[in-house]
Amino acid sequence: MRESFSDRHGYLGDDAEITIREDAPEALRSAIPMIGRQLDMSYSDIREVVCQTLLVPPDPDNWSDTPNIRDEVSSLLNCCEWFEVYDIAEELYRVLYHGRDRRFSDRLNRLFREKGIGWEMREGKVMYRGSEAFNELTTRAVTELAKSNRPRAAGEIREAIQDISRRPDPDVTGAVHHAMAAVEATARDVIGQPNRTLGQMVGLLDLPRPLDKAVESLWGFASDRARHVREGQVLDTIDAELLVGVAGALCTFLTKRNDSST
Repeated sequence: MRESFSDRHGYLGDDAEITIREDAPEALRSAIPMIGRQLDMSYSDIREVVCQTLLVPPDPDNWSDTPNIRDEVSSLLNCCEWFEVYDIAEELYRVLYHGRDRRFSDRLNRLFREKGIGWEMREGKVMYRGSEAFNELTTRAVTELAKSNRPRAAGEIREAIQDISRRPDPDVTGAVHHAMAAVEATARDVIGQPNRTLGQMVGLLDLPRPLDKAVESLWGFASDRARHVREGQVLDTIDAELLVGVAGALCTFLTKRNDSST
């Protein structure tokens, strides 16, 4: 695919407000095979990926790449469930990537931002894309935790992001559980108390007021909504996004403060 003017010079439009989450708009369904074609895939190659992902046989009467197979690919993409479109995107990435080429994910992510689609492709997986603050907080938390040799806490933040990214239904309860597990693991490491719960450690973290009370409230909210779920109690994705983001920020704060004092 030839590098475009905007790519060469780094011109990007503003990200559209995220308005699409549990859907795959027509613009995305049409763009996926277009990106494949730009990366030198034939429509026959694309059809093979689409059919294998959807577990449907290719039409044996379609032989010519255009227009027959092209139209078949278009029909399959237009008729499948919204979440299957993202499954197809992941499989196309796997086929195209071969350990080196990120052009497919780069172009797809650009489309997501332009169309206000709340997903992004990271290392071949379509993941939850929240607000700019959410992305910054969670990405920074994983980086700082990994850098400070706290792989368990970093893994819990990653698991929280994966849970909130599940298709077709996000596992918001799991996301909250993993986010608080990351905070708990970080706190245990910072104060050297491997067997205490976060609720027991808040007073030992020497947090500035009113942050100590805020963390207690966060723990209580997470315990009520994720650890001890009651019938009829539903946690919204936007609530889970807030909690995961705050948990990421808290992990970063505890890590940087502890590491700077040692």
